[in-house]
Amino acid sequence: MKWLAVVLSVVLSTQVFANETINARQLLKDMSSAVQERNFDASFVVVKGKGMEPYRWLHGQVEQTDLEILTLLNGAGLEVVRVDDVVTYFEPQTEPYSLSTDVIAGPIPEVLLRDISTLDSSYEFVLGGKERIAGRPAQLVRLVAKDESKFNYWLWVDLQSALLLKAAYVNQDSEVLEQLQLTHISVTERPASQLLELKEKTLPTPIAALSDDGPVKQQNNWQIGWLPSGFKLLKADRHKLDLNNELADYFLYSDGLVEVSVFVQRPLTGQRASGALTSGATTVYVHNAGAFDVSVVGKIPVETAKIIAESVKRSL
Repeated sequence: MKWLAVVLSVVLSTQVFANETINARQLLKDMSSAVQERNFDASFVVVKGKGMEPYRWLHGQVEQTDLEILTLLNGAGLEVVRVDDVVTYFEPQTEPYSLSTDVIAGPIPEVLLRDISTLDSSYEFVLGGKERIAGRPAQLVRLVAKDESKFNYWLWVDLQSALLLKAAYVNQDSEVLEQLQLTHISVTERPASQLLELKEKTLPTPIAALSDDGPVKQQNNWQIGWLPSGFKLLKADRHKLDLNNELADYFLYSDGLVEVSVFVQRPLTGQRASGALTSGATTVYVHNAGAFDVSVVGKIPVETAKIIAESVKRSL
């Protein structure tokens, strides 16, 4: 009868794993719905190494209008507001401008508020343990990268409200590189007064979006020979860099969770060795290829950025 016990054990283990996957996915779907439907006032910090950025995050619905405010509390001030599918940016020394989108581009990856099935090719969805975050019971959900070329992403979801309480980029050794931690959250029946005021404001007209002519085409100048699995080209153009006013070819890739930027330009004056700088989960790797320089920027391991940079060649 031992063989029967073995078979039953395999079947039960498979069922448990399947249920775990379903529950992890459902929890993320519940979180996405909660962020879009609940009235809340939250404060959180993003910790990168020794640096910390504090934010305030408001969301609510007023007369079927979806309203959201995300404010960076340090420095000269940055505020992003959303009214339904229009997002407006208020930045220091810059005229306010609006974009047509239904998600604020902030510290929380947009995909977590959209269709998480786009991550299936690159990540596994796994339930972790339960913890107490910001005084509230939370369930850990781990997005586990299917290969070591990427970081893992962990989320702690409030078991009462289904809202996000904590998130972190974690390396393959389970070391936290960068994290978002809520310090306060208040879920209310009525929206905050700032949201009521926002509804009455007149905001800039959204900037006209570029026409969608299908998949973005790679610039003919360069071939990027290697990228981690799941990464697709989102944008390619040529523009001057703010840092040094140098002209560079620019490529933006994403696997749905993280974005990676690749810049190719003529070598700057002076001989410089290739190397990397890191801040939290973000890597900046600069490769001196002799006739040109390649810079790779993104929330990816240093070795991944290095391989991408060294794979860039001139098109024949």
